[in-house]
Amino acid sequence: MKKLSILIVFVFVLSACSSGSGADPSDTVEKYLQAKADANVNTIGQLLCSEMEGVLERESRTFESVSGVHIEGMACEQVGESQVVTCQGKIVATYGTEDTEFPLASYRVVEEDGEWKWCGEAAP
Repeated sequence: MKKLSILIVFVFVLSACSSGSGADPSDTVEKYLQAKADANVNTIGQLLCSEMEGVLERESRTFESVSGVHIEGMACEQVGESQVVTCQGKIVATYGTEDTEFPLASYRVVEEDGEWKWCGEAAP
């Protein structure tokens, strides 16, 4: 019985040390990038890490002067167990009649309050 109790405590401690969100950080990055393309200030605010809260207005107004914006070929993946998510694809913004492409890059994520948050571009 004592071994069972020790085993239960051990399993509990291991589960407490693991990621609380259980979510894939790449999902957070994809949701963030889509919210940015859609200028969805509420979603952007929910997905920004606390370190980046001061840039909420800038992030939500990035594509304010374009007539259209969409994302093509987005596929994001966490790099190993790191706090970096690398994305393929591009944001296409239409200025008047001209399309401008912004390739997706690598982004830093952090876990805050049991949830993954977008925290800017990752250093190359």
